[in-house]
Amino acid sequence: MSNHLNGLDVSSLPKIDLHVHLDGSLRPQTVLDLAESHGVELPTTDKHALLSHMQVNEHCSSLQDYLSKFHFTTQFLQTAIALERVAFEIVEKAMGHRCKYIEIRFAPQLHRERGLYTEEVIHYVLAGLKRGEQQFGVRARGIAICMRNHSYQQNIEVIHAASKYIGKGLVAVDLAGDEASYPPELFRDIFAASHRRDIPVTIHAGEAAGAANIYEAVSNLGATRIGHGVRLQEAPAIMDMMIDRQIPLEMCPVSNIQTKAVSNWESYPIRDYFERGLMITVNTDNPGVSGTSMTKEYSILAERFGFTASELGKIAMNGAHAAFLEESEKAKLKRELRAEFANLGISV
Repeated sequence: MSNHLNGLDVSSLPKIDLHVHLDGSLRPQTVLDLAESHGVELPTTDKHALLSHMQVNEHCSSLQDYLSKFHFTTQFLQTAIALERVAFEIVEKAMGHRCKYIEIRFAPQLHRERGLYTEEVIHYVLAGLKRGEQQFGVRARGIAICMRNHSYQQNIEVIHAASKYIGKGLVAVDLAGDEASYPPELFRDIFAASHRRDIPVTIHAGEAAGAANIYEAVSNLGATRIGHGVRLQEAPAIMDMMIDRQIPLEMCPVSNIQTKAVSNWESYPIRDYFERGLMITVNTDNPGVSGTSMTKEYSILAERFGFTASELGKIAMNGAHAAFLEESEKAKLKRELRAEFANLGISV
């Protein structure tokens, strides 16, 4: 796939990635190193062969099939050193793809198998992001995830722990997991607790289940952003609400095709959403599992959907607008983005 857009190299465009999962972002070399330090026996020590255990292929048939890769990667994210390192490496990769700002999300309760407390998990991920930001110049923030298959007690513990880190590198909470089996209305009490603590909310919705989940997430869970939202097209009234309220969608094209949230590229609604005036952003979701990057996502938008450099610039600006940053920081990010696009001769 070409990275060039009418003579412009897509890799040179500034980008923002708001939806990237920590446990979907491991490098094969990192797994090799962590397996040795953790005393975990690997099925292979060949980096290329290891990819088949970490990354989906073209035969991926469902979200469940896709999520099965995480059973392998999560075992290597159970120590302070591992969490800090992987968070740091995500920022490093983001720099290589000209990302100006990223938000990394993670479920603290999935990283406690070796005795870490919930707050410690958050602390070490944020430490890695901060070190990465200082070294690579990419602003990096964290989002703590509540899991759909976890108990009320486990999830409320995440909300309580998250509240202590808001303003210290953590910017929001999220709900992820098996959307079809655990609809958002089951979690109203959890997210009511987040609102009492003034914690911003994004929710995975309209990915593996219908658009009604998007309405529930916005109206009753207080989501100010929606993860994925590809099934929004099934409900015109809910789409109108999202347009009117300019609630951002965190779209993840490569992942959405792999999980069969959308059956094929011809059916993928991103061009339609953009032209209708939805606030769309483009993100990687799980770069390690999907074998993707922000450069690849932008290239697909240009080649498959005809997005121009100016339109890609508008999507990046949407990302800045949707960022869970304080208004002064957000304004600064927008100014920097506009200046970079102007230097490239691109109007946004």
